[in-house]
Formats: sequence, C-alpha cells, structure tokens
Amino acid sequence: MLRAFKYRNYRLFFGGQAISLIGTWMQSVALSWLVYRMTGSALLLGVAGFASQAPSLLLAPFTGPAADRFDRRRIMLVTQSLSMLQALALALLVTFGSPQVWQIVALAALAGMINAFDMPARQAFVIQLVEKREDLANAIALNSSMFNSARLIGPAVAGLLIAALGEQVCFFINSVSYAAVIAALLAMRLPPARPPAPGVRRRGGFVAGLRYAWGFPPIRYILLMMAVGSLLGMPYAVLMPAYVREILGGGPRTLGFIMTCSGVGALLGALRLAGRRHPAGLERALPLFTGLFGLGLLAFSFSGSFPVSAVCIACASFGMISFMASGNTVVQTLVDEDKRGRIMALHSLAFMGMAPFGSLLAGWAASHIGVARTISLNGLLVLAATAFFSTRLKEISRHAEPVYTRLGMAGETAGELDEAEHAERPV
Repeated sequence: MLRAFKYRNYRLFFGGQAISLIGTWMQSVALSWLVYRMTGSALLLGVAGFASQAPSLLLAPFTGPAADRFDRRRIMLVTQSLSMLQALALALLVTFGSPQVWQIVALAALAGMINAFDMPARQAFVIQLVEKREDLANAIALNSSMFNSARLIGPAVAGLLIAALGEQVCFFINSVSYAAVIAALLAMRLPPARPPAPGVRRRGGFVAGLRYAWGFPPIRYILLMMAVGSLLGMPYAVLMPAYVREILGGGPRTLGFIMTCSGVGALLGALRLAGRRHPAGLERALPLFTGLFGLGLLAFSFSGSFPVSAVCIACASFGMISFMASGNTVVQTLVDEDKRGRIMALHSLAFMGMAPFGSLLAGWAASHIGVARTISLNGLLVLAATAFFSTRLKEISRHAEPVYTRLGMAGETAGELDEAEHAERPV
C-alpha cells in the first residue's frame, strides 16, 4: 500500500503537500463561512465558488501546453509562492480591513487563476517522482489519501478556530503552510529536464490534446463523467454552510464536523485504491462508485439529523473520491507521455472547470427551491449520468486493453479481473 514511498522525491512531495493541504482545507471552510456570515445568501456562496474555479476553464488552453513545455517543478514553485501571498493578503484584509464581498470574491478568483496553472503541472509531475509505471496507481492513490486526510483534519480544526478566533486565523495558517511545499520542491533531486517532445507547438498544442482525448474512448468517457459529476454533483459542497444552518441548525463547529465526516468517507475511498496492484480493469468499477455518490447525495438531502447526515455524506464522498482517484489513475496510465500535461489540463477542466457553473446553478436553485431539494436533484442527475456511462463500459475496456498489454499490465485473466472488481465493491 505504501510502495511509492520507496522513492525519495515522492516522499518529499507527499510530506510537503500533506502539510499545505491542511491549510488549504482550513481556508476553504473559512472562506465559505465568511461569505455566508457576511451575506446570508446561498447564491453568493455559489458566486464565490464560481470565482475560485472558473479560471480552470478559461485558462485551460494555456495551462496544459505550459505543463508539457516547461519544467513542472519550476511552475509549482511559482504557483505555490503566489498562493502563499494570496492567503496572506486574505488574512490581512480580514484582520485589519473592513472586507467587502467583492474583495473576497476577487481574492478567490486570484487563487483560482494560480490553481489553474498549478493543477496540471502537479498532476503530471507525479510521473516524474516514481520510476516504474506500475507504481503510478499507488502514487496517485496515496496522493488522494493525503488530500483526504487533510480534508479530514483541516475542516474540523477550521471550525474550532473560526468559532474561537475568527476566519483570519485559518488564512494565516494556510499562508505559512505553503512553505512546506516550497521547501520539499527545492530539496528534490531530479534528472535534467528533457526537451519538449516533437510536435508540441506553441499554437494548436491544446487543440491537438483535445482531439487526442476525444478520439480515445477511455479518456473521452472518463473525462465526460468527471465533468458531469463536477457540474451536477460536487456543487453540494458550496451549499454546506446553508445546509448546516438551515437544516441542522448548527454553526461553524457543525460545519467543520460534517466536512470531516465527508473527509472520512473520501479517505477510505482513496485507501481502497492504494492497495491495488495495478490499474488494469479498474475502469470497470467506475459506475459502482458514481452510483454510490448519487445515492449518498440523495439520502443526504432527505436527512434532518446530524448522525444520519454524517453517514450519508461519508458514503457520498467515498463514491466520489473512489471515482475521481480511479479515473485519474486510468487516464494517467493510458495517456501518451508527450500529451500528459495537456490531458491533465483537460482533467482539471473536467474536475474544476465545470464546478463553477455547478456552483452558480446550485446557488441559484437553492435560492428558489431550497437547499435540500437542490442536493436531491444533484443526486438524481448523477445517477442518470451513471446509467449512460455504464452503457459505454465495453467500448472503454476494448480500447484500454491493448494499452495495458503494451505496458505489461494485462497478466490477469478475465476471471481474476471479475474477482478484483467484485472485491472492490463497497459494502
């Protein structure tokens, strides 16, 4: 389960990111609570979510080619340094100023612009940290485990700190946490950067990656399902402050604990993937995970008590992260190396670029039909998308198997794949 830790560079990367992501989750919870405390508006929660995520969509034609063309470590050093300054500016504004909603939204948009360049470079950078392709699935799963461990810790700590000291403390802590990532990146010993792959042009590079993704069914359908989940399923997160206050009658502590329960389910989903030997056949379990995500959201929307809500959101998060991490693993395994950065930009586009529109839609819908009905509708739409994705499984597997064979990952018999798929079904 921990075999990627045998690589020194990966250990450094993991340690730095683990510290920084705790601060990131703290800032995320504090920002959403600050906006809702100032305005009491579910719609403005959606606007803030849109501002932080829309740059992934708008800048995708530039971020993917950049991750293929330039040194990914240098890109991350720049983005992490800028993120440190953004968090510090947010902390100083709340501490010493009289923050207005437009200022908070503007800083959220700045963070989104930085993250738009950071995500493709960071996702594609993982392949440089592990020497063997068969260890990539484990590295990605451990990344997801680290992300969700931070999701487990950060919101709970943020809820306590917000109630005791205010949102600005979370912003200060996040700013300091970026030093861990910067130090880890500087300490890595990497081979000299290779020149850009032939055919990567300054113009048309993103279009070439888009054509490649659309022409290869496994990547096409996985990214489409990610986009649907991000647009119609994941925006439930921006409604959490309103859900906690209006339905559960709680405050920042309750919000922190609900987000922590979501992190528990997500962490279990990531750990499930970490124990897998290699990704061959993994795409066949994806509809199970998206189905669990949709059912969890549907049950969550009908709950009115904290214990039931906690269990439902944990199940939904298990399904969501199991799908997102597994889909990322399959895409990274199958993609051609010279297009990795551009495909990971499309991955970021599907994962983050659709979310801002979902945030706006969710905020608008919640202001008209209520928070609970909006989350219920999200769950139903995810289930409908799952039904469509299931009809494409045979085509996905048919195109993926030759790549697994070329990579030496097709040693399992069909019966063993069925057994592995059955063992991974959540109980």
